[in-house]
Amino acid sequence: MWDERYSEPGFAYGDQPNEFLAAVAGQIPPGPVLCLGEGEGRNAAFLAGLGHRVVAVDQSAVGLAKASELAESRGLKIETFQADLATFVIEPAAWAGIVSISCHLPTSIRVPLHRSVVSGLQPGGVFILEAYTPAQLGRGTGGPQDPDMLPTLAGLRTELAGLELSHAAEIEREVREGKYHTGPAAVVQVVAHRGR
Repeated sequence: MWDERYSEPGFAYGDQPNEFLAAVAGQIPPGPVLCLGEGEGRNAAFLAGLGHRVVAVDQSAVGLAKASELAESRGLKIETFQADLATFVIEPAAWAGIVSISCHLPTSIRVPLHRSVVSGLQPGGVFILEAYTPAQLGRGTGGPQDPDMLPTLAGLRTELAGLELSHAAEIEREVREGKYHTGPAAVVQVVAHRGR
C-alpha cells in the first residue's frame, strides 16, 4: 500500500516539514536524529538542513528513494534504512533526537517500539511525536481508521515512562500536509526529554 501511495506523482504529504516538528525541532541537541516511519522524507530533509545527521527509517523503498532525492535537491544528505518497525532495533543511547510524525502503528508494535525509543535516546536527547488520536476517526481528513493505531496522551505517558514530557497535549488543529492530511484534525503532541 505504501509503495503504491508513494509511487504517485508529487509528495503524498507534501515536501515541507510537519508544522509541530518545525516549531520544536530547536530543542533537539546537536547530534544524530532518527526519523521513524519517515516516508518521502519531508521531515528528514528539514532536520538535515538544521545540521543533524539524519537516518530515515521506513518500510517503503519507494518512499525512501524519494526522501533521498528530496534531500539531494536541497544540497543535503540523509541516510535511509528500509525496515519493518516491528523488528527494527534502535541502538541504546545512540540518538540526540528521535522523531515520530504520523507514524501510526498498532499497539502491539508501538508499545515495544516506544520502550526502545526511551532507551535509544542519549542523555539529554529529545523525542518528538505528533499523531492522530481516536477523536480523528470519521473526520475524513487523514489518518488510519483503526482506533488501535491512534494513540492517546494517557497511553503515551505510560509508553514513554522514563522520559520527562515538557510538552504533552491533545489538541485540534488545521493540518495541511499534501492531499492525504488536509483539514481539521485531532492530534496528540509530545516533546519528551531523557535526563542527563
